[in-house]
Amino acid sequence: MSDLRAAALASKAWPYEEARKLLKRYPDGKPGGAPVLFETGYGPSGLPHIGTFNEVLRTTMVRRAYEELTGAPTKLIAFSDDMDGLRKAPDNVPNKEMLEANIGRPLTRVPDPFGKFESFAHHNNAMLRDFLDQFGFDYEFMSSTIMYESGQFDEALKGVLRAFPAIMDIMLPTLRKERQATYSPILPVSPKTGIVLQVPIEVVDADAGIIRFVDEGETIEQSVLGGLSKLQWKVDWAMRWVALGVDYEMAGKDLIDSVTQSSKIARALGGKPPEGFNYEMFLDEKGEKISKTKGNGLSLEQWLTYGSEESLSFYIYREPKKAKQLHMGVIARAVDEYYQFRGNYPAQPIEQKLGNPVHHIHGGKVPEGTPPVTFGLLLNLVGVMGAETSEEQVWAYLSNYVDGATPENQPELAKLIPLALAYNRDFVAPTLQRRKPEGIERAALDRLDRELAALPAGATATDIQNIVYAIGNEGGFENLRDWFKALYETLLGSSAGPRMGSFIALYGVENSQKLIAEALA
Repeated sequence: MSDLRAAALASKAWPYEEARKLLKRYPDGKPGGAPVLFETGYGPSGLPHIGTFNEVLRTTMVRRAYEELTGAPTKLIAFSDDMDGLRKAPDNVPNKEMLEANIGRPLTRVPDPFGKFESFAHHNNAMLRDFLDQFGFDYEFMSSTIMYESGQFDEALKGVLRAFPAIMDIMLPTLRKERQATYSPILPVSPKTGIVLQVPIEVVDADAGIIRFVDEGETIEQSVLGGLSKLQWKVDWAMRWVALGVDYEMAGKDLIDSVTQSSKIARALGGKPPEGFNYEMFLDEKGEKISKTKGNGLSLEQWLTYGSEESLSFYIYREPKKAKQLHMGVIARAVDEYYQFRGNYPAQPIEQKLGNPVHHIHGGKVPEGTPPVTFGLLLNLVGVMGAETSEEQVWAYLSNYVDGATPENQPELAKLIPLALAYNRDFVAPTLQRRKPEGIERAALDRLDRELAALPAGATATDIQNIVYAIGNEGGFENLRDWFKALYETLLGSSAGPRMGSFIALYGVENSQKLIAEALA
């Protein structure tokens, strides 16, 4: 047994814990050498959001962990429930009246409100695939509409008709009394209106796939096959697991009861429900659940405007069973923490490497090197430089800190600078407000100015930081925190900031003296 596999078998990192569930499911590998099948589901009734991406990324991490443990083949399906009827028009898309006129129709038969694609579902499916492709995910996209209409689900649908009584016995006790009277696992598509009907049905011939139902007062016998019906989603989920042979699928904590019922239905259909776990939901800044129809929280595009791809993956990896807020304020810290873990990775023993988030973010192929300047420090730099600062100006200042720094020899830094400029322009610069120094702060700043002027050429960030500490300790402040806070508020215009030694070395001694002069004036 290799050292890597032995360490992975013992690792407490959550992707390995999840992968070991699949080892128990198939101690000798999946029969016939078939790939172990992972699935993620997507409801294309709204625009894709970070919660959607979160599920694909985390599932991919478990998939990679299983491959490391076994070397066995795997496959990931990104399944779109685009045969669902449109329940309501999302608030964050155009042409809402047109969407409301198509309530109840399958999403692939609802016109695209953006006017770009064949249907609303085709538009949202394309957005999902573009984003997943951008991140380089290895997946097979699968459309519910195509599976139903092509007949690939026909045999499974006949199985649902045969198991109809058992499925009703599972579902009815979970429903309110009034819902029990109208519930049906099978939703026929109306031949009159094209709407996915929520009506009771009667099984006429399970082997032929024929049902009977009432549509606008008329009793109709119709096949369930070839896209003429779809299943209620809990039944649909279970049918899909069985029909496709899904081995692993995770879901949000809000779907725990749904997983339970769908697992019972899968067994009633003669299959085995997949392995998986329930993760906590992302919350917005107010602590409310993020919803793709509300459009609250962060969009995928917003994060990537202000933070790196790796920082998003890092934030998603951490503590999947803990609810986390997802807003602009978490981005900068995620960027710096990602690089901190990445910098630690090369020197770690194998056990620690397997528990390091970057191992799972990069599938064990962690890039070398970290930027010489933190993202937080970059934000402070561009904050004092102003909202109209250019990338060229930032690189000019960086030469004070990193000899010969260029985009070519500092590619990680080159990725961060435009992100820092955008973040500063949109969120930091409008809030910065420098205050006047008061009392002992003036004398301390005056001393800092004199000591900076006396620095020898080649003084380091540590040399400067020692001066800052000495002034704070000897300047009459109750504690150093008050001194640092005064520096941030009078020089940078914010209530928090970087190590001042590092900032002054980066911004330049003369430029920092100008800041002090402005504050004292």
